[in-house]
Amino acid sequence: MIRYLPLFSLFFLSCSTSNTTEVDMVQNLEVQTTTETQSKPMATTSIYDGNYNIKTLAGDDFDFNTLKGKKLLIVNTASECGYTPQYKQLQELYAELGGEGFLVIGFPANNFGQQEPGSNEEIATFCEKNYGVSFPMMEKISVKGEDMHPIYKWLTTKEMNGVQDAPVKWNFQKYLLDEEGHLIEVLGSGTSPLDEKVVSFAKS
Repeated sequence: MIRYLPLFSLFFLSCSTSNTTEVDMVQNLEVQTTTETQSKPMATTSIYDGNYNIKTLAGDDFDFNTLKGKKLLIVNTASECGYTPQYKQLQELYAELGGEGFLVIGFPANNFGQQEPGSNEEIATFCEKNYGVSFPMMEKISVKGEDMHPIYKWLTTKEMNGVQDAPVKWNFQKYLLDEEGHLIEVLGSGTSPLDEKVVSFAKS
């Protein structure tokens, strides 16, 4: 069962690598899980039912359906956030376990604290220079509000994903999807990409 904690402190968040207040407060906003992944109900729909198309940071067309058959970790990223160092952990996870059976997919977004102000080109340069990111990064999108990208409408809406309403609370929220595109679990910003449950999911 998923539990959401109060959101009253959200307006007081500031995001910088040296500000521990954000980490403490955003952790209170994370999506909490109380059951093991194996016991979760399976989704009745797949993300691939939507036939979503998107562009990469380089501007190339990307057919999301080509990912079918792989487990996915989908994450909304930002370049000026206290959680930005998670890029390093995401890259480590991808370097060790990414390939035919598992992928990390990044979606830059500027929805929280204006912490992803750069262009697609600037984001790509930042990721490569600072973290050596080699996992697929999509174009900058919106992950909430009226202009939310269709992929995130599916991820965050129970009516579409068949599992739960799971709105994005902050940068670096993570969604785990199985090989058929079913939503398996949602993990908050403070959960490390190298957390045991993520690594076990990628390996299983």
